[in-house]
Amino acid sequence: MAKKNFKQFVCNSCGAESDSWSGRCYSCGEWNTLQEQLKFTKNAPKGIKLSTSTIAKNLEADLPRLVSGMKDIDNIFGGGIVPGSVTLLAGQPGIGKSTLLMQISNLISKNNSVLYVSGEESSHQVSIRAKRLGVDSDNLVIANSNSTYQIVEAISEGGYKLVIVDSIQTIACDDVLTSPGSVSQITNSANLLINVAKAKDCSIILVGHVTKEGNIAGPKVLEHIVDVVIQIEGDRYGGLKLVRAIKNRFGSTEETGIYEMDENGFQVVDNPSAALLAERQASDGSVVFATIEGNRPLLVEVQALVNKSSYGYPKRAASGIDLNRVNLLIAMLEKRTKLNLSDSDIYINIVGGIKISEPAVDLAICMAIASASRNMQLAVDAVVFGEVGLSGEIRHVPYMEKRIAEATKLGFDGTIGPRLKSTKSVKGHRQIRDIKSALNEFLKKG
Repeated sequence: MAKKNFKQFVCNSCGAESDSWSGRCYSCGEWNTLQEQLKFTKNAPKGIKLSTSTIAKNLEADLPRLVSGMKDIDNIFGGGIVPGSVTLLAGQPGIGKSTLLMQISNLISKNNSVLYVSGEESSHQVSIRAKRLGVDSDNLVIANSNSTYQIVEAISEGGYKLVIVDSIQTIACDDVLTSPGSVSQITNSANLLINVAKAKDCSIILVGHVTKEGNIAGPKVLEHIVDVVIQIEGDRYGGLKLVRAIKNRFGSTEETGIYEMDENGFQVVDNPSAALLAERQASDGSVVFATIEGNRPLLVEVQALVNKSSYGYPKRAASGIDLNRVNLLIAMLEKRTKLNLSDSDIYINIVGGIKISEPAVDLAICMAIASASRNMQLAVDAVVFGEVGLSGEIRHVPYMEKRIAEATKLGFDGTIGPRLKSTKSVKGHRQIRDIKSALNEFLKKG
């Protein structure tokens, strides 16, 4: 643990340092940018020789990864949690962060000592959750603390293999006068925990909050200094939960775990496409889209509702997709087809709480809007995918073979999408060149 330190104030804009706070930075002139940070004293004299070692020597001590037994979770980490690594796990309130971490802690504690520190709940409240999830390991200990120094001391002396800190926004360094959750508190607390994790080869998982826009709360530097950043996405009130790594120094970021949550915690969904489409009713405005989550295909329903606007300015709303992208596609449809949407309210919904960001959803949205606008349905029971350009052309998207295979597995008649790059045709795939031909060929009266 660090010795007594003194404080400094660092400008968020230019990085200038000052020993005292002021409303305006003396260097760049920006207002209210000075943030309090700890300035660590160096115990070693100047000019001390840097300690070095070879790669072979560092690998002599075999430190196996911590494996939970939850296959998808272990794959997301790259084969298990690396000793000495620091992971940031973020998600909306109520999405299941604490539940998932309690399950992971219970499984890893079968063979390793684990410490679960909560700054939000009392030890009794955490124990209630542990009992509900069937936690029965004596190697899992629970503590309640809001002091970063207490947690660092426990890691230094406890010999734990895994430590959960729930959450980074609720702990604070005593020497920093700002409240927990501030930029300076998060930065200093994270640095202290990272230092002790590397020194003791103890893996740490930090729980992070998110803002109302869905971004991880706190300074962006928090995501840079940790080794792994994992986010839980989905609808906190039900539906599927997607667990994915958006940064991973020890593995791929293409792995995604798909779960549903019940009273026993996170449960793996073996066939998420079938679960998402189980209650689908084929009607106008409904199109099935093949997306890629990580490296696996997933079929989701895209719904559109088009009504004549009662006001001079039509309303546009979207759930699960970027509204700006929807507005761009609506403008393209009006320009490149005979659809008149300027006086219509348009609503887009991705069923199941799934958030789609890849351009491959463009064609499905366009066909859903056209279907709802003209009260027409797809002429074939097919899955749709493809990026649409501003000229109305249908562009190639990656993993086309996986999308086609998933549609075939679920019993669809085929797929509608861009032309394949290879000259070999794929059974059931209808290749189209532009949006106009797609609407004329595959939409019919219901």
